Amino acid sequence: MASPISANRAELLAIANSVANEKMIDKSIVIEAMEEAIQKSARNRYGAENDIRAKLDPNTGDLRLWRVVEVVEEVEDYFKQVSVEQAQKLQAGAVVGDYIVDPLPPVDLGRIDAQSAKQVIFQKVRDAERERQYEEFKDRAGEIITGVIKSVEFGHVIVNLGRAEGIIRRDQQIPREVARVGERIRAWISKVERSNRGPQIFLSRAHPEFMKKLFAQEVPEIYDGIIEIKAAARDPGSRAKIGVISHDSSIDPVGACVGMKGSRVQAVVQELQGEKIDIIPWSEDTATFIVNALQPATVSRVVLDEEEGRIEVVVPDDQLSLAIGRRGQNVRLASQLTDSQIDIMTEAESSEKRQKEFAERSKMFEEELDVDETLSQLLVAEGFTELDEVAYVERDELAGIEGFDEELAEELQSRAIEALERREATYREARRELGVEDALAEIPHLTEEMLVVLGKGGIKTLDDLADLATDELIAKKREAPRRRGNTDGPPLKRNVREGDKGGVLGEFGLSEEQGNEIIMAARAHWFEDEEPAEAAVPAAEEAADAESSQ
Repeated sequence: MASPISANRAELLAIANSVANEKMIDKSIVIEAMEEAIQKSARNRYGAENDIRAKLDPNTGDLRLWRVVEVVEEVEDYFKQVSVEQAQKLQAGAVVGDYIVDPLPPVDLGRIDAQSAKQVIFQKVRDAERERQYEEFKDRAGEIITGVIKSVEFGHVIVNLGRAEGIIRRDQQIPREVARVGERIRAWISKVERSNRGPQIFLSRAHPEFMKKLFAQEVPEIYDGIIEIKAAARDPGSRAKIGVISHDSSIDPVGACVGMKGSRVQAVVQELQGEKIDIIPWSEDTATFIVNALQPATVSRVVLDEEEGRIEVVVPDDQLSLAIGRRGQNVRLASQLTDSQIDIMTEAESSEKRQKEFAERSKMFEEELDVDETLSQLLVAEGFTELDEVAYVERDELAGIEGFDEELAEELQSRAIEALERREATYREARRELGVEDALAEIPHLTEEMLVVLGKGGIKTLDDLADLATDELIAKKREAPRRRGNTDGPPLKRNVREGDKGGVLGEFGLSEEQGNEIIMAARAHWFEDEEPAEAAVPAAEEAADAESSQ
């Protein structure tokens, strides 16, 4: 680029037009950059203390240079101020307080000043180009884009998108896919961020949304909104599942996505490097959708545990390996697809589990209520699982059990309440031994059992509790889906995913509203000290008024 300072008018305009066209930015930005560069160079020549301005006419190329000075009575800064007498020579009628223009003659700047001016222009143009790139791509997150692989750096793929560059990080690539420089590649724009080095455009080929967008390109019914992909889950490069629904009863969503002789789904499979895709009809009924999601395995029964947020799926013995899949892939994808925690077990395991739970609950009722085995088993058979259910259920419901009467129901409830009180007393004693303050027992929703758990977790004072966030207190522990590699070995232990260990009281099923109330009640004492201070002001005013009246 020729020096904008020493160039003639025609050259200045030619430079501005060339840079604007090459970088695809507005010509006015280049003109502004030139003016800023000229101003900087002129200050180096005339003195940095001067307020020097430059104006380049975008049509004629005429360059004007001037110094802005303030009219004052007594000059203190000779670089930025001028007396009234001197001001009259520059602008007739100038008065104190005016800012006037002192024209400067153009100067022939040296090589160093010209180089400095070029750097200013380059920086300004570079910033404008980065801003243009960001504005172009900031609203395109969620789209599929095609580019050319420019390079592979530390396992990350740099993609030339034409007017910008994107990056596919290693964890967003399809495993075992080879990236070759110069090849065209399609990817999903996950996010666009502004940074000092220009816009950061993050791309992905491993995200489920990439697969959904590919189906939208291959299946016109999805693009038109007739068929909707309600859920998607992927094990990139290996297997995927999508749940689809049709808003037109005459169109089969699964068949439309598969296409004639599998042409549509195969186009997506090829793009995803042979990833196998299960297309599943979506259902509002959770149990039905889970049965569909676990295909090709056959499911015998689905048990939903809404309180724990877990789902137990029972399958025939010969379907266990198929339901779990290789390395737990099938059940893992089904869990992601349905956004549920799924436990797979056989009929024999399910029966064993139910028998164990039945025996444990019967034993608990037998001991706590001091009743015989038959009566305790009858309570469990009727669906009672905890003492408080017996204590606080409607008496008519208890008396309505076959073989029960009003008198027996009353006695059972009385014993259940006494048993609960004994438990509470035991927990209270344990809580005090742990050193948990009595003040915590006054907080709503907290039971003595919960206080014992808090104490074991090192939370023993109001301040300890007040420092917690709601999630740290009540978040439920989430476990990984139960998996088994084969039917011969013992079941693998459930592994808790990192970061999903739950809150201190996560096992008690407290709601978010209850958690917030507990935290706010624990923090209430923080504000008690402020109230007397606020009340002291009017009290002092009243005392002063009383003295003056006397």
